[in-house]
Amino acid sequence: MATSKWELDPVHSSVAFSVRHLVVSKTKGHFNKWTVDLDLDPSNLAATKVTARIDASSIDTKEPQRDAHLRSADFLDADKFPFLEFKSKRVEVLKADELRITGDLTIRGTTREVVLDTEYGGTVKDPWGNTKVGFAAKLKIDRKEFGLVWNQALETGGLLVGDTVEITIEHEAKLLQPEIPVATSAQANA
Repeated sequence: MATSKWELDPVHSSVAFSVRHLVVSKTKGHFNKWTVDLDLDPSNLAATKVTARIDASSIDTKEPQRDAHLRSADFLDADKFPFLEFKSKRVEVLKADELRITGDLTIRGTTREVVLDTEYGGTVKDPWGNTKVGFAAKLKIDRKEFGLVWNQALETGGLLVGDTVEITIEHEAKLLQPEIPVATSAQANA
């Protein structure tokens, strides 16, 4: 079987993150808008190719002032760099349900190679006859390596925002059925 195209199911997918706040806790958030281009053959996972584009302005931590600050030049600079992007370079199959996806992550115009530790959930037919596939991936990045250096010292020691950002991705997609060519009347009568 050759690789096939799959369409993101945004209702059953998410891109979330967490980062230390005030040293003692973590602030969590997610992005509301993104696209994924997935080429996948379930019988040859190593041939998988994935490209994801995340709308930087769709960041959401449920705190409007913080979200505005995260969109600003202090952090994502969403006006100048509207997308975060991931492009896979290789996929290693570690176990039937465990993958290591290596690729380039671009944030604020800076590209770094990262590794997504990925759980492959397999494929299934849903009650409406669609073939679905699922993945869950995790990675940690140092935000400073992507130019996200803003911070503020705390009176009690430490910094307002931690450097390590933990990213979790839940991805469900539907197999796009190949188009069936429709014969023209000339071909049908031949």
